[in-house]
Amino acid sequence: MIVADLSPSALRARLAGAGLRFAAGPFAFRVQSPRRDVAEGIARLYAAHPLRGDDDFIDFHVAIRPGRGLRRLLRPQVRFVVDGLEPFKPLPADQAMPMLEWGLNWCIAGYANHLLMLHAAVLGRGDRAIVMPAPAGSGKSTLCAALALSGGWDLLSDELALLDPATGLLHGLARPINLKNASIPVIRSFAPGVEVCGPYLDTTKGTVALLRPPASSVAAAARPRRPAWVVFPKYVADAPARLTPMEPAEALLALADNAFNYHIQGRHGFAGLCALLDGAPAWRFEYGHLDEAIACFDELAGRTEQAA
Repeated sequence: MIVADLSPSALRARLAGAGLRFAAGPFAFRVQSPRRDVAEGIARLYAAHPLRGDDDFIDFHVAIRPGRGLRRLLRPQVRFVVDGLEPFKPLPADQAMPMLEWGLNWCIAGYANHLLMLHAAVLGRGDRAIVMPAPAGSGKSTLCAALALSGGWDLLSDELALLDPATGLLHGLARPINLKNASIPVIRSFAPGVEVCGPYLDTTKGTVALLRPPASSVAAAARPRRPAWVVFPKYVADAPARLTPMEPAEALLALADNAFNYHIQGRHGFAGLCALLDGAPAWRFEYGHLDEAIACFDELAGRTEQAA
C-alpha cells in the first residue's frame, strides 16, 4: 500500500494516534501530529510513498506538536520532536510542513553515518546518477526540479546525496523538493499545474514551497545508482548553458566542502569521494534558462550512454 490508498480520515487518525509509518528510500519514518494541515500536506506530498507495517523497523520516530504555555494561544507555534527530544526552537504554526521536512533532513544528516552525505541534488538516468553539490542560492533546487519534471530524469534527492562508501552507489530518497523565493514562480511557470504546497512566508529561508516528487521517481528510489557525473551548478541571469571541466583535485575539495559527515567518515569518506570521481568526471555549470540547461544535461548523458 501507498499513502494515497488511505482515506483522508484514516490518514488523520493514524497521524493523531499511533503514527503514520512510511518509507522514503532506505529510511522508514513514523510521523505523529494532530494538525490537519500536516495530514493534508503529507497526503499531497507523499501520496506515492509506500506504507510500512506495525512490525516493520522504523529509523526515525518524529512528531509535529503544538506549542506550550500561553504562547500557543496568543501566537500558535509548532514543535519538532524526534525520539522525545526537541532539537529546534518552535516555529510559527503555519510553518508546520516546512518544519517536518527540515526535521527529517536533520534526522538523516545527523544519524545515518554509515553513508557519506553531501549537500547535493541527485538525479538518476537509467542505472546512472548525476550529483549536483552546491551552496544555497546557486539555483540547485530549481534546476533539480526542472530536470525531475522534464521526464528524462528520476529525482533521487534535492538536498542529500547518500553515497555508500562500501559499494560506491547512491541511494535515493525522492522526497519533496524545497523551492525558495524566486524559484517558486519559475517552477510554477515551467510546469503549470504541478503539485506544490505553500508558499510558506517569512521562514528562516525566506519564502518556501514544497514540490511533490513524481510518482515514477518514488517508485524508482529503491534502486541504487552508479554516479556518472558530478556537476556544480550556478544560476547566472541570462547566461548561456555552459559546462566547464574541473580537475579531480579541485572537485575533491569542493565535494568535501559540501559534505555533512566527511569528518566522521574519515579515510572511508576520502576513499569514497576519490572512487566517486574516478568514475564520474566533474564539471562546473552555469545556466540562465532552464530549457537550455535541460538540453545540456540530456546531451551530456547521451554522450556517456553512446560511449558505454
